[in-house]
Order: sequence, then structure tokens, then C-alpha cells
Amino acid sequence: MTNIACPALFLTAPASGQGKTTVTAAFARLLKRQGKDVRIFKTGPDYLDPQILAQASGQPVVQIDLWMAGDPWCQHQFYLAAQQADLILVEGAMGMFDGEPSSADLATRFNIPLAIVMDVKGMAQTAAAIAVGLASFREDINVIGLIANNCGSERHRQLIEGALPPSLPMLANVARSEAIALPERHLGLVQAHEVRDELEKRFEAGADALDAAGFIDILRYITPVNFEAITVDQSTQGIPAQWLTGTTVALAKDEAFTFIYEANVALLETMGATIVYFSPLHDQHLPVADALWLPGGYPELHAKKLAENHAMIADVKAFYIANKPILAECGGFLYCLQTLSDLNGDSHVMAGLIAGQGVMRGKRGCQGMQVAPLPEGDIRGHAHHRSRSAQTPVPIAHGVRQRHPAPGEAIYRERQLTASYLHLFFPSNAKAIADLFLGQAG
Repeated sequence: MTNIACPALFLTAPASGQGKTTVTAAFARLLKRQGKDVRIFKTGPDYLDPQILAQASGQPVVQIDLWMAGDPWCQHQFYLAAQQADLILVEGAMGMFDGEPSSADLATRFNIPLAIVMDVKGMAQTAAAIAVGLASFREDINVIGLIANNCGSERHRQLIEGALPPSLPMLANVARSEAIALPERHLGLVQAHEVRDELEKRFEAGADALDAAGFIDILRYITPVNFEAITVDQSTQGIPAQWLTGTTVALAKDEAFTFIYEANVALLETMGATIVYFSPLHDQHLPVADALWLPGGYPELHAKKLAENHAMIADVKAFYIANKPILAECGGFLYCLQTLSDLNGDSHVMAGLIAGQGVMRGKRGCQGMQVAPLPEGDIRGHAHHRSRSAQTPVPIAHGVRQRHPAPGEAIYRERQLTASYLHLFFPSNAKAIADLFLGQAG
């Protein structure tokens, strides 16, 4: 067994909204300015935070999740990162112990020390009490200290630090500043490419603030972690066969369709597929391809322009009628319906590959991990949307929720079109994905 040692730190929090992404991005930019190679992992099925963190660090960001991806795949990703990185950062999801598996579970599995990021606005010694409670909640975790975010003053920092025990030091404090906060919208953070210049200003301001506060001293608390290479019999995938050699997959990617796991693209290429990108918003025609992938994104923000691109819609319809494989996920599913109502309630004509209407519904939505029981095999993924579909055909199946008996998202199969609200994680079943894009149900 080959081991590679690399310093690593897991940034967790008592809850969502504590500033984990802001702190992680600013820290990554500070280290990047010093010439360090920082590799970041984001816990859970998140598309938006990784875009932010990739821009801040200048390196690809990999989503990591024990349930969705499987233990061997996660182990291999850490091993690959450790071969190149000066430091590995992992940003947790939600609260430290939330979910099954939780951020704490992931950190424990790979022996990565944790630092608690906490928004300390409105409290002082109580912040220390919460941090101590989190650090002592389980015996199998290694919490090395507290990062106090939104710290109001030097006195505020002193009150918190003075209440912490020697075993749980104040690693750093981040001063309260609107200049480093990250912009948000209805599904979370704004996509990085939409506000790239603005993000650059915030990354630099954040890095300046951390540098001035001596944040770089946190490195002395971060020790090397041993990451092991997987053996063939450990891996559920091994090295996927060249099942897609000679197959060209057309992948929609523009302002409306951006929710794409890089791990999914990498797997298709590993299996021999050629990926060609196109824009349903800007291009007039589909590229020549054997299969079509319409991922999630924000079609509701661009519904009018999508509807007005009649030439592209005609090509997508022709592709469907030719009985070629199409995978449509969430936003891609909405694009395949007859109409889509945007956030203003205006209805726009979509591709009409299957019957139904998509309607945005404000703050109410659906999310959670699910298995898609497709004819090709079970594929793990998740749902996260704030729209609903109506008057759709009878589904061929429903997603199986991770921890709830109620039926999950409806899954539709019309000709060779597979459509649902689910975002699929391809490495969870490489053979099933290959068969789907080949149009060969197992």
C-alpha cells in the first residue's frame, strides 16, 4: 500500500451560514498568493460553492461525499490531490454532525483534523462554550481549534479566546467586513462566472484581512495526513473500461446550464467518450454527437432567450426524434418540458420533448440524496430545486430517498430521453452511465 503525506485541514461549523466558504476562499487566495498549491474539496452535492472556491484557489474543486461517491472513490481523490498539493482543504456542509454521513464522519474516516468556523456576532464566551461542546461531542474526532468569523473588535476576540481551554486554541479571527462577503441568490451563492471581477475584489480583500490578522500562523497547527492509494479489490469501479470509445457526448454548458460535476466529465472521458460543449442560449445548432447531456442550472433566469432560440430547439427535437440518448437533469429536465414559467410568472415555450409545465415556486423546494433506479442500474445522486412540474407523463420510476420511505423524484423515459429533477453522480455506477449514453438498458 502506497501512502502520501500532505498537510490537510477540514473547515466545519455549527450550522450553515457561518462563513465557511468565505473563510475557505480567502484562505485559499492568501496561500495562492504565496505560491502554494491548494487543493479544495467540498463536502456534499454542491455546485455553487466549488465554482467560487475554484476561482479563489486557481485549482479544480472536487465534491466529496461518502454516500454519493463511495469510500474507495473518495480515498482515491484524496490520494490524487496529495500527490500535487502543498495543502488540502475540505469545506464541510451544514453543521458539523448534520447528515448521514456527516462532515465529522468524513473527517474521521480520513484522519483529517477539523477547525470550527463560527459566526461569533452577538456572543462572546458563549462562542467558546459552543466550540468546546462540538469538539467534545465525539471521541473519534480531532478538533484543533476555533476560527472566529465576524469578530467585532480586538476586545471581542479576547473575550472568546480567554474562555477557550488550552486544548482548543483560537486559531484565527476574521474581522467583520462586508467587503469579503459572497453574493447569494435563491439556490445559494451566485455562480462564479457571473460576478468574476467582483469575486476577485472580495478574494483579495479577504486575503488582505486574513494576512493582516496573522491568519497564516494557522499553518503551524496543520500537520501532514497520510492518504493511501486504493487497491483494485477495494475499488467498486477499478479502472472503468473503455465502454464509450467512439461515442461523442454533446454537453450543454452556458449561463443557463452550469451544474456539472467535473468528476462526471472525467469519468466519461476515462471511458473513452469525446465531450463537445455547446450553448442552448447562444449557439444556433447542436454539434454532431451520438448522445446529449442537458445538466442542471438556472434556465428560469434565461427562459425567454432559450425559448427564442428556435433553431437550437429544432435541433434538440430532431435529436430526440432520431431516438438518440439524452440525459436531462433538473434544469435540463425543465428545458425538455413544453413550457417554463420564470420567477416573474411569465410562461415561455421550451423544447417540448415531453409533456408538462415547469413552474418556479419561490422559497419552497426539494432537496436530498436519492438513488435513481434506472433500467441500466442504480445511480446515486441528489435533488435540489425550487420549481415544480405539472401534467407530466407517468414516470417509469421514482428516486429512492436515502433516509425516508416516501417516493423521491419522478423519473421519465420517453424514447431514449431520461429526464428527472435528479442530479446524477456518474462514478457511483460507471457501467450504468455508459449504457445510458449508449442507449442500452441493462
